[in-house]
Amino acid sequence: MMSIAAARALHGEQRVFVGIGLPSTAANLARRTHAPELVLIYESGAIGAKPGRLPASIGDGILADTADAVVSVPEMFNYWLQAGRIDIGFLGAAQLDRFGNINTTVIGDYADPTVRLPGAGGAPEIAASCGQVLVVTRQNRRNFVDRVDFITSVGYGRGPGDREALGLRGAGPTMVITDLGVLQPDPETCELVLTAVHPGVTVEQVTAATGWSLKVADTLTTTPPPTAAELAALRQLREA
Repeated sequence: MMSIAAARALHGEQRVFVGIGLPSTAANLARRTHAPELVLIYESGAIGAKPGRLPASIGDGILADTADAVVSVPEMFNYWLQAGRIDIGFLGAAQLDRFGNINTTVIGDYADPTVRLPGAGGAPEIAASCGQVLVVTRQNRRNFVDRVDFITSVGYGRGPGDREALGLRGAGPTMVITDLGVLQPDPETCELVLTAVHPGVTVEQVTAATGWSLKVADTLTTTPPPTAAELAALRQLREA
């Protein structure tokens, strides 16, 4: 459901910065179903990749073999990403707070952490410069916290105006897709609000899995269940 919901958020000829895992599954699923003109961009330098199967890593040869162009990693970040030429970026999160800030650095105090996480990679640049950011992560009280222990990638900081004050080009996280539903920022407060639940999920389940007092949209919807075509395309990707 997470992969399908993320795929449905992609449209037309958008330029999408794709990571391995669920983001790659979602982007390639969208290309196979409703958005064949999507331009898939991978951190390794592949632009316009059209893999016939899910790549094993950003260095998988199928990406270069099927790409419209392959550029260096410095060019990818300096010319394409940081210059605002990419419409959508995908991110995951070890911790996510009410303002969409992401932590992938440490759990606990930075000087003496309980857990040291993989770190930033290219995530801060994606969060800062892509036109929109889609966050895909599982939802529970351990990772949906009131305030992250460390801000690796800025969402909306402490609220309205923080992104602008920091000079960040992109709009920030416009959608958070979890295994329970979809959250989106309130246009006035920038706080994440529950806007949709997945089939069979209740509002109570979502609020119980959130470490802050989660607000619920007045127009709460239910995510349409997967279609036969979406499931078939997803199966083909995974079995190729």
